[in-house]
Amino acid sequence: MDCLDNYRWKLGNHELVPLVIGGMGVDISTMELALEAARLGGVGHISDAMACLVSDRRFGTRYSLSKFKRYRQESDRSRYRFDPGELREAQLRHVRAAIDRKVGPGLIFLNVMEKLSMLDAVETLKVRLTAALDGGIDGLTLSAGLHHKSLKLIEDHPRFRQVKLGIIVSSLRALEIFLRAAQRSQRLPDYVVVEGPLAGGHLGFGEDWAQYRLESIVDEILAYLREHELPIAVIPAGGIFTGTDATRFLQTGAAAVQVATRFTVTRECGLPAAVKQAYFRASEEEVVVNSASPTGYLMRMLSTSPCLDSKVEPKCRLHGYMLDRSGDCAYVRAWEATPKGQSVPGKMCLCHHFSRHQCYTCGHFAYRLKDTTRPDDQGGYQLLSAEHVFLDYQHSREHRICLPP
Repeated sequence: MDCLDNYRWKLGNHELVPLVIGGMGVDISTMELALEAARLGGVGHISDAMACLVSDRRFGTRYSLSKFKRYRQESDRSRYRFDPGELREAQLRHVRAAIDRKVGPGLIFLNVMEKLSMLDAVETLKVRLTAALDGGIDGLTLSAGLHHKSLKLIEDHPRFRQVKLGIIVSSLRALEIFLRAAQRSQRLPDYVVVEGPLAGGHLGFGEDWAQYRLESIVDEILAYLREHELPIAVIPAGGIFTGTDATRFLQTGAAAVQVATRFTVTRECGLPAAVKQAYFRASEEEVVVNSASPTGYLMRMLSTSPCLDSKVEPKCRLHGYMLDRSGDCAYVRAWEATPKGQSVPGKMCLCHHFSRHQCYTCGHFAYRLKDTTRPDDQGGYQLLSAEHVFLDYQHSREHRICLPP
């Protein structure tokens, strides 16, 4: 019987277990989680979402407080700018810490979000990308946007042609847009993550998301790449809950698969223990898709997420990752139009709630997480190790899930 362990992803000089752990921010995909994936021969991601805050918590820096103090008396949000030097230091510190600790045959990639506007989207994106390259990151996975300018920002970097590059898309059309930009930089991506409608967090689909199937999108992209003789690895993502789910994609031409939801309940994951138990307890009805994100994209999360009853004043002086050049954000507008003391209808302060892990984003099959473990002695569920989940994906057959001892 076929299983994931019968395949390997040949990426340059590397021969990898074809399993990628997706980049969940803010420090949900911790370096500890990524290090385990690399040790076991796969690919792990860290995320650059809210890099300054992550650095403050991990390394005792004070970038967020410094920004807050600079603008404490300032009411004009268009002035709440990030210090490029601090942003670079935060990104570089996080990447180097992960790369310096890496052991094993696998790799560590960084998930880089384009839609972190940060009042100066282009310059802050360039700082984050170049700092990651300077820090020795093995690969850059470009997410949350079309990234048609991103390669141009780093094409003069000495590691531009050595680092592994990938893009997350949800359609062939999005991939074509990126490939046109890549051709101008004469640098094709090494891989494309094809994220389907059952993925967690922000989705690349509209209200008709349920009409799409990951399998169909993957087949269309594989056919396109074969037709144009483009040697780009295809990595399906979203709703791949068992090793058997993963193997079926490899049988039809995928190079690897990307997974995330099952790793949210591991000890290495950055979510608080109480949140992990909320994932275990979730019912199918509690997994919802809504438009609460101020980005304009739909999000999949648990309906029990505290962020969905938001009364918080925008925390732009402290964070401000979603502010555009004019200092605007959909949550800011909604909050200003809402009577004080009332919940803001339909939107949440993404920066605040993500920083406090109060937005329980998850994949479609999160309600099945309770079936991957056993009850504990405190009335909850046993947390799993990242190694346990990784090996279960790698060796599982016939949709069987290995329970912990």
